[in-house]
Amino acid sequence: MNDIADSTDMDVPALLRNAPSSVEFKKLRKRLLRQAREAIGDFGMLPADASQDNKPKWLVCLSGGKDSYTLLAVLIELKWRGLLPVDLVACNLDQAQPGFPAHILPQFFEENGIEHIIVREDTYSIVTDKIPAHRTYCSLCSRLRRGILYRVAREQGCEAIVLGHHRDDILETFFMNLFHGGRLASMPPKLINNEGDLLVLRPLAYAAESDIEKFSNGMRFPIIPCNLCGSQDGLQREEVKRMLQGWEKANPGRLGVMARALGHTRPSHLLDRSLYDFVNLRPAEGSSAGASGDAEEPCGASLAMTAKLFAAE
Repeated sequence: MNDIADSTDMDVPALLRNAPSSVEFKKLRKRLLRQAREAIGDFGMLPADASQDNKPKWLVCLSGGKDSYTLLAVLIELKWRGLLPVDLVACNLDQAQPGFPAHILPQFFEENGIEHIIVREDTYSIVTDKIPAHRTYCSLCSRLRRGILYRVAREQGCEAIVLGHHRDDILETFFMNLFHGGRLASMPPKLINNEGDLLVLRPLAYAAESDIEKFSNGMRFPIIPCNLCGSQDGLQREEVKRMLQGWEKANPGRLGVMARALGHTRPSHLLDRSLYDFVNLRPAEGSSAGASGDAEEPCGASLAMTAKLFAAE
């Protein structure tokens, strides 16, 4: 990838002209661009025939939080560099929350010359009417929001809605499902909606939340806090987030290892009979003891412990 352009270069998109010029920030910016490119490529987010003459259209969803601002900035830079042949339309859904600063995002889009659409739908009243005050609003709020965004994407002729979920969100969802849902599942970087006519993409799937926060702070994005869901205490997701952050603090790099594990599953070493035919698994007649096969591997924890013991000697 070419070196990060100087902020004085007038060819740079307006959103990026005030980006910090420090070496550290340039490295961070490159890392986010590289990770987004990898996710887009690894999961085939672009159609095979996408080109500057044949560009799909993406609806980039902005909430006003650090993640969605960073997503938009990364996609705009990739497009500017000729690495993302896509037409981008930024979209904010104003959910009519009391005190929501409705002027911030339209002003941000206008100042930076970003094609956008603002949609106002009073989902706040629906959520607060249907859900008791002591219960979390997230599930219903998310379903309502997603349905509206699907409708807007169709109206705008988009083939995908693009969300700012990152690596840590994906890990949190995995542990939420593990602890509370009794299943191994998370947020895929790419999926298709139930109707089968729209993609849902997460290009920041490889990006760490800590990097996104540093990037957002450096860019001085006008953050809009969530006063509906985020203000509720005792959310199970927040408990999982604290747990994961504690693991990362005690063992730096732990979240990266766990994220890689989500891409390296072995159905034969789990318990899901729909993914692996355990019933008909039998030793082959005449096979030797040393023949290769899907043999049981040593536990990763025991391997790590053994390596640590030998390193100490």
